[in-house]
Amino acid sequence: MTQAHLTRQEALAALIWYREIGVTDIVSDAALDYRKAAFLPAAKFLNGQKDLQPAAVSTAAAEESLSATSAPPPQAPATKPSPMQPQSQPLGTAEASLDARRLAAEAQSLEELEAALKSFEGCALKRTATHTVFADGNPEAKIMLIGEAPGADEDRIGKPFVGVSGQLLDKMLAAIGLDRTTVYISNIINWRPPGNRSPSASEIAVCMPFIRRHIELVKPEILLFVGGVSAKALFETSQGITKLRGRWTDYQSEGLDKPVPAMAIFHPAYLLRSPGQKKLAWRDLLAVKKRIKAFE
Repeated sequence: MTQAHLTRQEALAALIWYREIGVTDIVSDAALDYRKAAFLPAAKFLNGQKDLQPAAVSTAAAEESLSATSAPPPQAPATKPSPMQPQSQPLGTAEASLDARRLAAEAQSLEELEAALKSFEGCALKRTATHTVFADGNPEAKIMLIGEAPGADEDRIGKPFVGVSGQLLDKMLAAIGLDRTTVYISNIINWRPPGNRSPSASEIAVCMPFIRRHIELVKPEILLFVGGVSAKALFETSQGITKLRGRWTDYQSEGLDKPVPAMAIFHPAYLLRSPGQKKLAWRDLLAVKKRIKAFE
């Protein structure tokens, strides 16, 4: 089926696929016709022909083909910026870190912190994300869970842990008598990395002041770091999740009145890939349940 015969559903599916693999920008306002003479080798390749040797094309014909396909379109009046173009550029890493610290420190409530995140321009992930994914659950809860970063479903809906991994997390919480009315959930990164890749070290460093301030404002009695990325960042260690999980460690911050007992647990996405680890995850959940009873 050629491009000209794509149905609306097929075209939409293609666009969704491009977004899922991280394609975020177009390279031209006009499509290039690879069937033109100058693009004949590419046309043969795309059509599955074995002979990929370029046909004899005169210089004049090639120049004519290229000019016909790459000529810039007429300029529209510059009244509104194109929606594909960001209206502001991310700050440099050092400047972004300072700006993040300032904005986070100034926030005196969760509402102010969310507004600060939405105004922050120091993380490039914000340019490709649909939503700033702030939190879900009950901010008055004693237990705060902190994951890694939003995925495709979270970015689309605007809440953390709402996809397949979130459904498993809900079941894990229900197994020890908890749900989203009795816990509070956020991430160390508030914007989805393209293609669901892991956030880089620089992205984590820039966003850390916000999640630390988030914890200070919630003042939970128990912290659960969901997955290795959040555990290593908040525990400030290079150890992996298999060594960190299942142990209580005090989390401390200048804005907290006292240290908060924290534990790392397996990320639900990891458990979906490695169901054999659910036995260890259940042990961790029982330890959390026991700790909760100590506060009651």
